[in-house]
Amino acid sequence: MNLNDKIKSENVDLSLYGGTTDQISVDGKLYGIPFRSDFWVVFYNKDVFDKAGVAYPDNDMTFAEYDALARKMTSGVGAAKVYGAHYHTWRSAVQLFGILDGKNTIVDGTYNFLKPYYEMVLSQQKDGIVQNYATLKTSSTHYSGVFYNNSVAMMNMGSWFIATLISQIEQGKTEVKNWGLVKYPHAEGVPAGTTLGTITSLGVSNASKKKDAAFDFVKFVTGPEGAQIIAKTGTIPSIKDSEVVKIIASKPGFPSDQGSRDALQVAKTYLEMPLHERAGEIEVVLNQVHDEIMTNNISIDAGLAKMNDQVQKILAK
Repeated sequence: MNLNDKIKSENVDLSLYGGTTDQISVDGKLYGIPFRSDFWVVFYNKDVFDKAGVAYPDNDMTFAEYDALARKMTSGVGAAKVYGAHYHTWRSAVQLFGILDGKNTIVDGTYNFLKPYYEMVLSQQKDGIVQNYATLKTSSTHYSGVFYNNSVAMMNMGSWFIATLISQIEQGKTEVKNWGLVKYPHAEGVPAGTTLGTITSLGVSNASKKKDAAFDFVKFVTGPEGAQIIAKTGTIPSIKDSEVVKIIASKPGFPSDQGSRDALQVAKTYLEMPLHERAGEIEVVLNQVHDEIMTNNISIDAGLAKMNDQVQKILAK
């Protein structure tokens, strides 16, 4: 059911959803309102920073500052090696840096805008700032493991890892004891707190015989009051106002520093994969070529040209 009229008559404030409702509208029509949203942040190991005598990352890092800090935090060799940063083998960990300025999406069919981010990450890989992608892929290394064993200083990952990390520490299953969060790094001119995310939405079926009652439920669950209830379960709601942040940050095991609390406040969220009828086919191409670029089986320029060519063919169907 198209919710536009209900949203207008019930004065639903869509600005509370960090720009995500614009990205799930179809021809200007909204069929669902987000109630849950996971978003990307940077996890960091406070003990690793303390040992190095380096100040913790902050909530307003450009990519250049993030890269410089990762390089500064890299030390040691062999089993004692500490990597400055870590990228899991998902394409999203690298490619989606490029959409944070709002000028491009991952389904446009042109991908030259990804070049500086691949250059940064491959340079880090070459210099030993991050672990080798091919090794991570062939060994099926999970991102949690490298963070748990104190071998990385920073790791960009989704907010879903917060509850997992807290649980593992409580159970004594990780060497990490002191950790924190900061907002995702951003390009010059992009507001701090701009990030990537995934959402889960609620809507009303056209077949419903009680559309008004159904929308009342949707409005409640997706609204500020519903967000507080969701936050109390340990899940991140789509609305992240000050009360929601307070609830999440008060959970046992959450870092006590103000910076980690502030990291939960998002300025704008771009969806990892926007609504698109060809999204599944595009995903296959992006994953395949990402793998080729990260393993140095194809140059960045040739890889991006391959993405452009193959995705444009998909879009032309």
